[in-house]
Amino acid sequence: MTTTTPQIVSARLLLRAWQPADHAPFAAMNADPAVMRYFPALMSAEESIAAATRYNEQLDRDGFTMFAAESLADGTLLGVLGAQTMRFPVPGLPQPAVEIGWRLATSAQGHGLATEGARALLAFLRANTTLQQVVAITAPENLASRNVMEKLHMQLRPELSFDHPNVAEGCLHRQHVLYSLELHA
Repeated sequence: MTTTTPQIVSARLLLRAWQPADHAPFAAMNADPAVMRYFPALMSAEESIAAATRYNEQLDRDGFTMFAAESLADGTLLGVLGAQTMRFPVPGLPQPAVEIGWRLATSAQGHGLATEGARALLAFLRANTTLQQVVAITAPENLASRNVMEKLHMQLRPELSFDHPNVAEGCLHRQHVLYSLELHA
């Protein structure tokens, strides 16, 4: 775990580093077909723990990450919300690109939490980094996620639509759209 742990607080969320107590609920969320419907596969418990570990390593390295999203009301882990340097290049997009994203448990979806948390994240990135731009990606049919991107005033970049390199050819959700946002415009 990071020694200088930034935390981001919004009205209902705490975005923080990952803790061992998060492993089981994170793994359960990543094994839920409803949560993972736009991903190529469910994640195993081992893959979920590896992701949480990688996120904390990114936090130590970059000062931001895909944070654990916790309910301020009761301390429940609601999902993941944050930013990370993309692990693959998108043709036509300057590198390295930083992606913002979110994945919430089904019980946390549809309540405006992704938008709320992403707004707090963007404020944090503006105040604490020199990043000029962030992007967000998703499958075209993921209208809920695209709606969040639009509420954040991100711009759809149709010229940067791409086939996700980590999604198998022929998979329903291989095609991805990309939105971008200038942080200091």
